[in-house]
Amino acid sequence: MRIAILGYSGAGKSTLAARLGERLSLPVLHLDSVHFAPGWVERPDAEAAAEVRGWMARPDWIIEGNYTALLRAERLALADRILLLELPRFSCLGAALRRYRRYRGHTRPDMAPGCPEKFDAEFFWWLLYAGRTAARRADFDAIARRYPDKVIRLRSRRAVNRLLAETAGRLT
Repeated sequence: MRIAILGYSGAGKSTLAARLGERLSLPVLHLDSVHFAPGWVERPDAEAAAEVRGWMARPDWIIEGNYTALLRAERLALADRILLLELPRFSCLGAALRRYRRYRGHTRPDMAPGCPEKFDAEFFWWLLYAGRTAARRADFDAIARRYPDKVIRLRSRRAVNRLLAETAGRLT
């Protein structure tokens, strides 16, 4: 099984990927860990894409993250299921703040080594506004239209929890 997870920042993509990976015994790739090198330095797209390409050659995987430049079209085409996390902005803000409190000063497990958790004004703005443009919503809508038999849209924490509770039945 191949699962691609996309969604808004703070929606819980990494957490969902980790939990599904455990329940379904699938390897998980967090694209933040590929995109960034230590110190929050962005890796060249070609170098990061090569790593993603290697993951996509596996028979089974979960890849979470939005990064269009990291072979997104190919990931979506190969995926058996595409999970779109479209949770409300204040739900995402709350989750991001809880994550910051938990990992402040440390690198979380789904991030590249040497990238300690941070929360600044720029990220706050991204969570509430810049990452939720009409173009982003239209992009998610386009993915759902292009892959209607593969997409599961999750628009609340309750929907995410329901999916986890029913993992085998809803994804296979």
